[in-house]
Amino acid sequence: MAGSRDGLRRIEAPFVSCGPSGVTVRDRLKGLTPEDERVLRLVGGHLGALASRDLKARCADALEHGSQRWATRKRDLTVESSSRWAGSITKATHDQWALSRRGQAAHLDSLDTGIRTLRHRLSLPVGEKGTRRAPGGYRSRHEWFVKSRRLTALEERHAAVRADREAGRVHVVRGGRKLLNTRHHLAAANLTEAQWRERWEASRWFLTADGESGKRFGNETIRVTPQGEVSVKLPAPLAGLANARNGRYVMAANVAFAHRGTEWRDRIEGNRAVAYRIHLDVERGRWYLDASWTRPVVRTMPLEAAREAGMVGVDTNADHFACWHLDRHGNPVGDPKRFPYDLSGTATHRDAQIRHAITQLLHWAKQCGVRAIGLENLDFTAETTREKHGRNKRFRQVVSGIPTGRLRARLISMATELDLVIVAVDPAYTSQWGAQHWQKPMAAPTRKTTRHDAASIAIGRRALGHPIRRRTAPPHDDQSDRRGHRTAQAPPGIRRREETRRPVTDRAHDARRRTGTTRTRATSAPKTVRAARSAGTWVQDSLPLTD
Repeated sequence: MAGSRDGLRRIEAPFVSCGPSGVTVRDRLKGLTPEDERVLRLVGGHLGALASRDLKARCADALEHGSQRWATRKRDLTVESSSRWAGSITKATHDQWALSRRGQAAHLDSLDTGIRTLRHRLSLPVGEKGTRRAPGGYRSRHEWFVKSRRLTALEERHAAVRADREAGRVHVVRGGRKLLNTRHHLAAANLTEAQWRERWEASRWFLTADGESGKRFGNETIRVTPQGEVSVKLPAPLAGLANARNGRYVMAANVAFAHRGTEWRDRIEGNRAVAYRIHLDVERGRWYLDASWTRPVVRTMPLEAAREAGMVGVDTNADHFACWHLDRHGNPVGDPKRFPYDLSGTATHRDAQIRHAITQLLHWAKQCGVRAIGLENLDFTAETTREKHGRNKRFRQVVSGIPTGRLRARLISMATELDLVIVAVDPAYTSQWGAQHWQKPMAAPTRKTTRHDAASIAIGRRALGHPIRRRTAPPHDDQSDRRGHRTAQAPPGIRRREETRRPVTDRAHDARRRTGTTRTRATSAPKTVRAARSAGTWVQDSLPLTD
């Protein structure tokens, strides 16, 4: 399937996805006093102003930034906060700048894809039909004219973004560009100016402290004891608000992480690094504490070991997971499964729907006795451009709405806790070839096999290392099929897999023996008799079997 005779692109080999590289848990800060909230607001606002100033300085340095400049910025921030707060601020600044650079590169790739598609379609005659591999011309002269203007606009935008990237300029908004634009549409967002201002200020606070191994409880800036006591190291200008020794402020609220609490407690008791973040949910009026730490990235299971007990193939769709259990030889077992989810509504609702569907999928996989799940390594970067599918706006919205990156990361993280691994496969042609080779054969009077169900079989077979097609038929020499019949289902270790089928006469003889019937009509002369007669040799005819 990796050839290019038919213009097919190369199929990448499946691989076992690495486990999660980090862990994050959250707990609510309950029981905060008004003084605690006032101190948190003051500290967050002060450090947020320093973070905004540092980000502005980093963006001004552009590509000329170096280690010496980094040290200078950190030294200036230390005077107004502390050495550890300054380190956290500068690290967050560099992460945000690097993220903006990656987003800028992705935006350039999207513009390149749109420009190439527009140029191709504009070069074709109006009304020319497209193919599966390339779109055709535009439907009318008016559409052609409108798209030519769009091409000019995209080329100008591409030139501007390219110039920014070469100069090292990035466009970053602390607090989020979406919230910033909401300021101009308060009525549509059902917000007053005071409500928007409160959200804007809370989103620009900075209350994040990186962990440090070897220090007490893994973090000297925001310290959490095994008993759940939370204390914060105050910046130098706010040291007068301290209620404990060494310029620290101890809050009245205690935390107890219900999820992964044992793992978190083991880390802090061993003085290993744990990063903390305090933030406010303005809509609910609740304060939360996030704890995160890194894990060594290791491959939990070799690919061959993951294939031993079979595989569960999963086809990801806009509203459900289509799954099918396959044995180690690639044969479907039982009936397909479907786990629905609804990606409409708020981000919290969408996240809960994904977690619920993934939980059902993982529990079913454990019941099947498999050790791995086959999943497409989806990347819709080239599919979401509006020039790719033309007027098919609904399809573009469906593709853009599938949270491939977040879904894959969450599935890998949750599967690791159940000792399951994720085998990522190339998504090329899985839906097309699955429907071609598996949709009709797997249909039954009491079961309707959909295209998505067939695609899950194709994904599972590719994860197991088998070809997607059901049978590998040999080339036919003639009607007698002397090369025999071979099937791709039989693995190399099975005996007689390369042997030919028994002749038709042998099967017919066995059928007569099973039914106990005899022929009642005279048979035609054998091939040897006909050959002898054609050569001029006299051969006696066989006696008839009946009177």
